[in-house]
Amino acid sequence: MSAASFGKVAVLMGGRSAEREVSLMSGSGVLKALQSRGVDAHAFDPAERDLAELKKKGFRRCFIALHGRFGEDGTVQGALELLGIPYTGSGVMASAIAIDKVMTKRVWIAEGIPTPRYALLRRGDLGRERVIGMPDELGLPLIVKPAREGSSIGVAKVQGYSEMQGAVEAAAALDADVLCEQFIAGDEVTCPVLGTGDTARALPVIRIVAPEGNYDYQNKYFTDDTKYLVPCGLPEGEEAAIQALVLKAYRVLGCRGWGRVDVMIDATTRKPYLLELNTSPGMTGHSLVPMSARAAGISYEDLCLQLLASASLDQEGVPA
Repeated sequence: MSAASFGKVAVLMGGRSAEREVSLMSGSGVLKALQSRGVDAHAFDPAERDLAELKKKGFRRCFIALHGRFGEDGTVQGALELLGIPYTGSGVMASAIAIDKVMTKRVWIAEGIPTPRYALLRRGDLGRERVIGMPDELGLPLIVKPAREGSSIGVAKVQGYSEMQGAVEAAAALDADVLCEQFIAGDEVTCPVLGTGDTARALPVIRIVAPEGNYDYQNKYFTDDTKYLVPCGLPEGEEAAIQALVLKAYRVLGCRGWGRVDVMIDATTRKPYLLELNTSPGMTGHSLVPMSARAAGISYEDLCLQLLASASLDQEGVPA
């Protein structure tokens, strides 16, 4: 598609989630890339402007560079469906399921896709006895995280019983549902996907080597100490097997456009366990989808154009 054929494009960035800062970085990069290729692209922050303005101001497409709640969870997608404005990434249902790590696990387990064992704690069920029993159920160390946050916000690795209460309370401050998850020791990798349905393809796997194995918010976005290995250097056949598994996981959730799946590989058994699927991945200078795309011969600018060209609606062809 030519740049002119996209019409007036809104790059949705910022928003109201805990990942606002990262979203602004992602959106700024996307905006600059699209404008450099002649696209009539404009920044649009839903935290500062009503989405109804998109229709009034004549926007024809939206590139969603929002992360987390109120952007990656189906809410904005639903509003754009009502407005009849095509948007990048997954639709309402897939976005709503993927943002919820527990719902994602339930679907994957039903489809035979391996994911770490887990237990769900709800805000009204955080008594000391229940919380302190999690290590007996899942082993130590274990991971505690909010069920619906991204960018490792609120995630804690619990090494002992005494750390459980504090970790759960910190996660519960961010979300009514707290996910306690079996810790998988081994290689941490991620695999992006581009496309929809049978035409979707997995990009090269990236192996992540973070300082002291701690790939937290700071090490994701604001330091240069984390190493990203592409090619990933995994044993022969493992990368292809992970790509096939990731494609299956992406398709069963009904995702479209693009996404990224985070995976842990058990150091002893070499079995991969899928952690979560991001339907609006980061596009910052430290982000992984552009890095993987570059290894596949796709520049940042071309990636942005390709994603914009894939913008669509769940209810394609239905009058708004």
